[in-house]
Amino acid sequence: MSAIPIPKTAPFLDEEIELLNRVVGPASPTQRAWLAGFLAGVEASSAAPQPTTAQLPAEPLTIVFASESGNSERLAGDIAKAARKNGLKPTIVDMADLDVASLTSTRRLVVIAATWGEGEPPARVARVYAELMGDKAPRLDGVEFGVLALGDTAYVEFCAVGKALDERLVALGGKRVVDRVDCDLDFAAPAADWIARTVKALAPTDANRGTVIEVDFGKPGAAAKPEIVEAEITDHIDLNSSRSDKETIHVALAFDGAAPAYEPGDSLDLYPENDPAEVDDLLKAAGLSADQELRAEFIKSRDIHTLSLKSLETYATLTGHQYVKALIENDAAREWIAGRQLIDLITYFPIALTVEHLRAITRPLAPRAYSIASSRRDVGEEAHLLISAVRYESRGRARKGVASNQVAERLKRGDRVRVKLRPNRHFALPAPDRDIIMIGPGTGVAPFRAFVQERRATAAKGRNWLFFGDRQFTHDFLYQLEWQDALNDGALTRMDLAFSRDQPEKIYVQDRIWERRADLVEWLDGGASLYVCGDAKAMAKDVRATLVRAYADVKSLAPELAEQAVVQLERDKRYLQDTY
Repeated sequence: MSAIPIPKTAPFLDEEIELLNRVVGPASPTQRAWLAGFLAGVEASSAAPQPTTAQLPAEPLTIVFASESGNSERLAGDIAKAARKNGLKPTIVDMADLDVASLTSTRRLVVIAATWGEGEPPARVARVYAELMGDKAPRLDGVEFGVLALGDTAYVEFCAVGKALDERLVALGGKRVVDRVDCDLDFAAPAADWIARTVKALAPTDANRGTVIEVDFGKPGAAAKPEIVEAEITDHIDLNSSRSDKETIHVALAFDGAAPAYEPGDSLDLYPENDPAEVDDLLKAAGLSADQELRAEFIKSRDIHTLSLKSLETYATLTGHQYVKALIENDAAREWIAGRQLIDLITYFPIALTVEHLRAITRPLAPRAYSIASSRRDVGEEAHLLISAVRYESRGRARKGVASNQVAERLKRGDRVRVKLRPNRHFALPAPDRDIIMIGPGTGVAPFRAFVQERRATAAKGRNWLFFGDRQFTHDFLYQLEWQDALNDGALTRMDLAFSRDQPEKIYVQDRIWERRADLVEWLDGGASLYVCGDAKAMAKDVRATLVRAYADVKSLAPELAEQAVVQLERDKRYLQDTY
């Protein structure tokens, strides 16, 4: 069998084609097959990639968050996602669980810190924050870091915790690689920009650095991101008597379909509207009463109360008002705004304002969070809230809370409101066989109503002990009949009450804790979890101090050892707070 001659159109010179025909032409089939295989092997070998330098592993990044409402925790997740795409291997750490000594082995560090109230850290992280700010904090020489601070310009000490941590990390030897950003309530855009710059600054420069690939397997039944939904008010009941000087409203909400998938301990964000009469007063003072479109906007979506240093500075810049400028230049602005609101600024320092001016000195109207006072296993597809109307006088003017007075004064059964679920996995029930101690004066009792309903509905074996307090037994005993029923059917094991104004001397829940200290310590030694909900400024601090004293007294401990006993409860996640 003769070989087919190589055609003249082959990519060879004529003499090369002639030579190939002379070699291949007389070859046997075996020889031609061997030659074909040989040439194919040569081609494959030449096309194979050349050996390269081994890829380096992704660099570790520690992300620490200090969160009260969950925003810092969510942003920590956003940073981690961006870091994985840029040669970094992130580890997210809740500051409440942080071992401060471990920071010495960290090369790259990001801290996202919220400020709570008047310049304080979130309650859950107070212990670790104090340790980091204290004299025994370790040196962090060579640690590259960045800090993102979250806060609220309604408070004078805006972003104080983030600012303090930023300065502290430098003092401990850390190297700031990106400037701190201080975020107000509308933090999404500045936070996203800071995250992008921070990841770029901390990312390794090696071109051959590996990345961490994030895979979302889409677990069936995974909880969807909470969305704003509408609900109808089906119950609206003032739980205080007509002779009380308080107004605390029980609100039952029904949904179009299933209720948000809440658990005991979670909250609902309520999206309020301003009192139209207050909006009218503000627009009149600003000389903008005729603008009905602006009126509708300000009722629904602008914060007409908050007066901050930022709004004062904006007012001075936009209007050029000399007296406002003088306040700022003389460092008297902080003192002046204390106890005042936006209406005070405009009436004390009147000047011609435009619509743009008024928008610039206000901010978006933020939702208000309220603990859910019900268990879905007990009430079905509803959610209950407990809302106390906030009313007080300051600087000669009556003041009202936005959301609480909308609920108390302007909403009724059949009206609809907008809400969004705010999960709180840090304030959840323990195993059903574990005992719980609940301390919740006033509206702080709301989540504990949900706890008791849940424990009853699930036939939990653990014991339940409630401390409740308010002003007067006769007029302010919130959910009194329900608690009595719970005691009768065993859903509540015991209850201690503190009504501050029923006797000449004031008695508070911390006084009852001290009186019951032996039993309380016995429950805690037996594995009980203790929950505190309510006022952060005084009550929560007093309760913790009383618990330390109780340990010292009952177990004959030195003060520092009693403190360590309570610290251990916090580390074991058996001392949990949800304060405001």
